[in-house]
Amino acid sequence: MPQHLSVRIDPNSGFCFGVIYAIQMAEDILDEQGYLYCLGDIVHNDEEVQRLEKRGLRIIDYEQFEQLRNEAVLIRAHGEPPSTYQMALENNLTLIDASCPVVLKLQNRIKTSYDKQEKIFIYGKHGHAEVRGLLGQTSGNAVVFENLDELLLHELPSNITLYSQTTKSTDSFYRIKGELEQRGYHINANDTICRQVSNRDKDLRKFSEQYDQIVFVSGTKSSNGKVLYQVCKETNPATHFISKVEEICPTWFQPGQSVGICGATSTPMWLMEQVRDALLAL
Repeated sequence: MPQHLSVRIDPNSGFCFGVIYAIQMAEDILDEQGYLYCLGDIVHNDEEVQRLEKRGLRIIDYEQFEQLRNEAVLIRAHGEPPSTYQMALENNLTLIDASCPVVLKLQNRIKTSYDKQEKIFIYGKHGHAEVRGLLGQTSGNAVVFENLDELLLHELPSNITLYSQTTKSTDSFYRIKGELEQRGYHINANDTICRQVSNRDKDLRKFSEQYDQIVFVSGTKSSNGKVLYQVCKETNPATHFISKVEEICPTWFQPGQSVGICGATSTPMWLMEQVRDALLAL
């Protein structure tokens, strides 16, 4: 008798509440009217986007948004800059705002700092949807940086107001703050990192050390997915990244091994369940 794999899904993986809220909102409207426009990918996961597109979700970019009139458009969890709301007013668009409450709170704090004329620096990923919304609160005047080296290329004021994209690593944020203080800068640090996301680091380390093999499921566009995959890989070198079931390679596994399945905050539970079923069928 061949020994089958024992497979378990990480109970802490899968959508964060901001994404659950946005998708629930989209599904409710799709049930009512059969279609809905969404500005940008509702979630950084192609499989989930395709599932919702089949139900009538229409993903549009900013150019298409500018051309649209008299329609309802969903704002996803990442949030939007003020210019998006202004354009909606001009084009008679109804915005269904599913911006994550954690992101909205951060936008408001950045706006307040900007109104006080503080010098604002945002630790985040250039061009990321959330970061665009944050920059918009400062009319594009804040400085976005991805790491300390990049930040130090700027001529820095003696007083720095430091913010972070909600999905960045807490450790990295405090390391940057400490390094700047050692260099003599006065830092007004605003830790705006979402704990539901940042605590996953610790949870995933605990989870991934318990198994012979780890299958990490995430969309290739998810920045949170890239970070969490590295966390798993550091803890358990036998970690494999896949974005869909078809990418599973049976030769990764030995009979009778234990396999843990986990994913990003943008990975749907149904996809991890598909991966589990495929592994159990090996």
